[in-house]
Amino acid sequence: MKVKMLSRNPDNYVRETKLDLQRVPRNYDPALHPFEVPREYIRALNATKLERVFAKPFLASLDGHRDGVNCLAKHPEKLATVLSGACDGEVGDDKTVKQWKMDGPGYGDEEEPLHTILGKTVYTGIDHHWKEAVFATCGQQVDIWDEQRTNPICSMTWGFDSISSVKFNPIETFLLGSCASDRNIVLYDMRQATPLKKVILDMRTNTICWNPMEAFIFTAANEDYNLYTFDMRALDTPVMVHMDHVSAVLDVDYSPTGKEFVSASFDKSIRIFPVDKSRSREVYHTKRMQHVICVKWTSDSKYIMCGSDEMNIRLWKANASEKLGVLTSREKAAKDYNQKLKEKFQHYPHIKRIARHRHLPKSIYSQIQEQRIMKEARRRKEVNRIKHSKPGSVPLVSEKKKHVVAVVK
Repeated sequence: MKVKMLSRNPDNYVRETKLDLQRVPRNYDPALHPFEVPREYIRALNATKLERVFAKPFLASLDGHRDGVNCLAKHPEKLATVLSGACDGEVGDDKTVKQWKMDGPGYGDEEEPLHTILGKTVYTGIDHHWKEAVFATCGQQVDIWDEQRTNPICSMTWGFDSISSVKFNPIETFLLGSCASDRNIVLYDMRQATPLKKVILDMRTNTICWNPMEAFIFTAANEDYNLYTFDMRALDTPVMVHMDHVSAVLDVDYSPTGKEFVSASFDKSIRIFPVDKSRSREVYHTKRMQHVICVKWTSDSKYIMCGSDEMNIRLWKANASEKLGVLTSREKAAKDYNQKLKEKFQHYPHIKRIARHRHLPKSIYSQIQEQRIMKEARRRKEVNRIKHSKPGSVPLVSEKKKHVVAVVK
């Protein structure tokens, strides 16, 4: 006769206080849990469905402007302060740079600028240094200014076309990049007051944004409906080509974590892209929203703000199904558990289809179908050209290298 016994030391299971968790032994033998994977699959499927049910990203619409909102700026220290500018003519192309107090005027007082700088050309873009009292403007050239001086510290140019945007690097603060109308993206070094290198693309770039966590990575918003993430150490090939928009991309901004960025497009939508993915994970749109000109990701990484042609600034959640407010410990545990389940089963066809499905306006949907047909026709034409040509005479060019014309140093 054979008798099997379980022998455990009771001291290992005694709680020190009544708030401690009770230790429960568990046998991980898969033979004892035959339905563990099907059970987790059903839970992952339900979590994915509930995520789409509760996906309500739109929070508020801020009005007050009398024309299309053209630019947004967030305060580097105050989370709740956001500045916006519109095309209502209050600030014109008058060749001046004005500095204002952040506090509004008192009752009956007139707002006067603290400091006014009169320039020689019309300015099309401005950006402030992240640490020093220095800012940069762009127009016919890139000028570096000290806040207390009326003449630029240095002026940099490379070419003769107008420059539409200039941005300082948030980490290596002496670096800055600009976009010109001759399809160039130019990088400058403020210490040497000289341009470093430039990359020429197929079409014009509207603006760039530096990654706040990786000093050498930046993303460019282009007129050819794509966004290009570059490593400034190797500009001949972009790190990633982000494709989903169906019209020109007008603005881009990174999240504080540096893992995602949001883009604004002429196709009346904004999209959220992971840095390492070519397709967007989220698209936001409303019936009344027109061409989106500017977009910003708030410093707490929870919200997104965008300004569009119909004079409104809209506030969105960065995660469409995220619950706002204080979560209990059980809610946090359930949220983390469901997230891990969705990551575990994300490649299963049914779950993948539900997670990727988004309702799109008819205009965007029809343009996507049209561009898909055009892309397939180009691919088929290229395959036929290679098939009926001498072997090796028609080179194969990857999608990343197709759009880069040249790199000049």
